[in-house]
Amino acid sequence: MSLIISTQELSNLILDKQRKIRIVDTRSFHEYLNGHIPGAINLELMQYHWNDTSKQGITGFNRQMRNLFSNIGVTGKTFLIFYDNISGPSAARGVWLSLYFSHKKVAMLDGGFTNWEKENRPIENKTESSRYFKIDKTTDEKILADYRTLLDSIRSKKKNQIIIDSRSFKEYSGDHIRALRGGHIPGAINIDWKENILIDKFKSLDDIKKIYSSFSKNQPIITYCQGGYRAANTFVILKELGFKNVKMYLGSWNEWGNNSRLPLE
Repeated sequence: MSLIISTQELSNLILDKQRKIRIVDTRSFHEYLNGHIPGAINLELMQYHWNDTSKQGITGFNRQMRNLFSNIGVTGKTFLIFYDNISGPSAARGVWLSLYFSHKKVAMLDGGFTNWEKENRPIENKTESSRYFKIDKTTDEKILADYRTLLDSIRSKKKNQIIIDSRSFKEYSGDHIRALRGGHIPGAINIDWKENILIDKFKSLDDIKKIYSSFSKNQPIITYCQGGYRAANTFVILKELGFKNVKMYLGSWNEWGNNSRLPLE
């Protein structure tokens, strides 16, 4: 199943009363109130940063996110669709979280609300209530990286391990510092997540393939950014391209850049 759907595909799903879907608007509540896709609930995912990937930290993250996702009200048969203003980081973070909790019927809306609105598709202003359904599936540890994963990779000098920094070049180079320290994780390659986007939508997959053409689809890849949102966008694209072994570093630079014991370049 594709992790990205078009506005037309979503429109068809809304009209198909036989298909159980749940649409999640990941923008701010203010934006949601000003107009949203019919039937969407609001969950401002940018509020849920997590910068502790110690064992205790991951346990806390799992507990918080499991409760959060349970309140979305999805069952095993629900097709979950996330969107933000464009094909952006918040919606991608929703997709990654869904996959992490082993719910694979998920996608993000290409072009987001901006594209939906441009096409004069229906918009509503009333708020939609959430429904509780306990999420009790096991987490998929294969798509999450913690700081120890990266540290082990650096120390063992794994030649086939790729680390992608999805931030801007100024953040990568240390010219723009958003933590106690500036710079990047040793050995990381900078590919700004915006390289995947043309205006408000994803570029064609053929164009995006060229960006990551130097990597093998079997190579282990870890993506990171500042807080695990832009890195989620890169994660979604890599999975869409068929890369098999992709993880996202949840703590990202919020954790790494604020820990003086961790190496940097």
